[in-house]
Amino acid sequence: MSNLLVEKNNGIARVTMNRPPLNVLDIATMRELTTALCDAGADAKTRVIILAAQGKFFSAGVDIADHTKDRVGEMISVFHGLIRALWSLEQPTIAAVQGSALGGGMELAFACDFIVASEKAKFAQPEIQVGVFPPIAALMLPRLLPRNKAFELVLTGDAIDAHTAERLGLVNVVAAPDDFENALNAFAARLSKLSGAILRMTKRALQIPLRGEKENALREIEALYLNELMQTADAQEGLAAFMEKRAAVWKDE
Repeated sequence: MSNLLVEKNNGIARVTMNRPPLNVLDIATMRELTTALCDAGADAKTRVIILAAQGKFFSAGVDIADHTKDRVGEMISVFHGLIRALWSLEQPTIAAVQGSALGGGMELAFACDFIVASEKAKFAQPEIQVGVFPPIAALMLPRLLPRNKAFELVLTGDAIDAHTAERLGLVNVVAAPDDFENALNAFAARLSKLSGAILRMTKRALQIPLRGEKENALREIEALYLNELMQTADAQEGLAAFMEKRAAVWKDE
């Protein structure tokens, strides 16, 4: 798996995205990441799973080239398959966000159970600025944040820093860059010292109340994205403008 690094030590599996500097998620990388996470989860010795990244960015999100009409259906299926795989892992998961988490990168981070962030980290859902919306963020941010802040992040695309994300309850721990690995390891150790069997069972209990509701809502959002949003002139214009490095000209249709 050339796009990933996988380490296992003392009950902690660490899966690291290795496409620096931006760690853009193309379809092939997302498939690899899904497989690596599922493999880590299938190991009975694994008590905690860390999702990390090499480079300046945690992830700049899903490759814009995979948003075209001929690829978007596969992209949504593969990316949401990755998110569903994360949600289905029985072990607690920690996103180790050392840099910017943008778009699908932010969605990937908050799909984990916990986020440990460097002070250098930034979080944003900038999709609206290129004429689309983030389905996972639309589903989950109103559940994770106060409604008005969730709407602000998704409808403006503006970024927040790590300390703001912590104050909003999105991030569990913020650490200075020089202390980031120590803080991450200390947080993981709080979990890995516990019974793996009881951790898995307790996480299952925590997930039961929202499982059916979340899946039904995501299917409805996916249909809106693929069958309505991607048929609009403005979605095509926004994506084309981004690829061509120019300002979009909106038609409001």
